[in-house]
Amino acid sequence: MAKAWVVRAGRYGERDQWALEHGWSGGGWHELPDLTGCTTRGDVAKVVTETLGPASDGRLNNFIGQLWALRGRIQVGDLLIMPLKTTKQIAFGRVTGGYTYRADEPEPSKRHVLKVDWQRTDLPRTAVKQDLLFSLGSSLTVFAPSKNNAVARLERLAAAGVDPGNAALIGPSAGTAEAGEDTDVDQPELATDIEQAALDQITARIAEEFSGHELATLVAAVLSAEGFYCDQSPPGPDGGIDITAGRGPLGLDSPRLLVQVKSGGQIGAPVVTQLHGVMTTHGAEQGLLVTWDGLTRPARESLRNQALRVRVWQAADVVNEVLRTYDRLPEDIRARLPLRRVWMLSEAPS
Repeated sequence: MAKAWVVRAGRYGERDQWALEHGWSGGGWHELPDLTGCTTRGDVAKVVTETLGPASDGRLNNFIGQLWALRGRIQVGDLLIMPLKTTKQIAFGRVTGGYTYRADEPEPSKRHVLKVDWQRTDLPRTAVKQDLLFSLGSSLTVFAPSKNNAVARLERLAAAGVDPGNAALIGPSAGTAEAGEDTDVDQPELATDIEQAALDQITARIAEEFSGHELATLVAAVLSAEGFYCDQSPPGPDGGIDITAGRGPLGLDSPRLLVQVKSGGQIGAPVVTQLHGVMTTHGAEQGLLVTWDGLTRPARESLRNQALRVRVWQAADVVNEVLRTYDRLPEDIRARLPLRRVWMLSEAPS
């Protein structure tokens, strides 16, 4: 039975587009030499220990487990998932070739790879239910989601873009760690990225509290906190304008901004065309397209040359803007989205 694996493409997604465009997994591990000759986990352990030198047993075992998964456990036909830092979406592909060391690649971080047929590259994180997002939010670079029927649900997401949830699947949980495998790699929930987990929880809360027309209310509150005078359209047909905003006491000073807000489903090129049309009709200098579930590829293409006139906020962008202006948002908004700032030590980069 095929397994499902997550392989990241850099702490900041610096290899996201390279991996998608060239059909590779995300690379990384630039310090390490070719692992092709390693046929056992012990072989990988010897190379890691000799290359990285002294380190805590936990840190070394963590690296060894991930690298052995990349070198020897991930098989042709397995599902590969890559959370994209650059677009805040999730890519799904099928492994078509095992571990490859690209010795002629001048950039060391692009040498340790698998061959992948990327089949879906723009799934919004909002399509994934909270418990599965928690598994995908591990801080590891390579791991196998293991709880709550993760494999079956990820296969469904790859095929249809829908997470059926754990309760909808009958039978034992898929993706459970097998005896003798690596605890870190096969139980990624033990190494959760706390920051990402918190952001996912906030995203889910906003989706619940501010669905439909209420999302426009939240966006208007954020813009008001930034000094815009906002006029929000009432619920119902809006002619392509959810919010009209401008500077000054009457909202008539530059820059004049038109906002269109879509809270459900990915946005296609026709919506982008409509926004351009109403901006021209109303003489707006800038446009903001808020699309909770992201853009389709044609929509992204149609916006390529509009970077100086139109901005796009997806779910992650809305969350970031809410966090940035939270202390200045109206009391009723903060009551519906109660947040508390927490400081913690940050782990040193690996």
